[in-house]
Amino acid sequence: MSNKTAQLNELIEITRDGQRFYEHALDEVKDVRLQALFRDMSRSKQQMIEALAVKVAANEEAPATGGTLLGKLRQVYADSRATLSSDEEATYVAQLEEAEDRILHAFEDALECAETDVQALIAVEMPKVRACHDRMRGLKHEMQ
Repeated sequence: MSNKTAQLNELIEITRDGQRFYEHALDEVKDVRLQALFRDMSRSKQQMIEALAVKVAANEEAPATGGTLLGKLRQVYADSRATLSSDEEATYVAQLEEAEDRILHAFEDALECAETDVQALIAVEMPKVRACHDRMRGLKHEMQ
């Protein structure tokens, strides 16, 4: 596997962690506005994954199909905190905002050290990554 593919697959896995976490949180919260937001965020993550996967496939390599252990652990941690919390929804929002931090930092890091053609793809995706991050950060601050 080339370095380029490894970088792209890492971004796919981290983004998939976020997508799966949104899907999980969607089932856990009762607020229909949060459910709609989480559904939107999950779709946004899916679109990013598809764009990255196309680039991997163009290099005649296989795109990552899973997530990361850290992503799964974060989801379990959020479930545990939500169970103990008096405000389950705020707990999920806070944990999802941390997942957005992780995605944003991964994309920023990749943008700095990736090959030119990968940088171009990441640059196209960055506004979406930042918008998702800012949306969850804003919601987190509203709920505090």
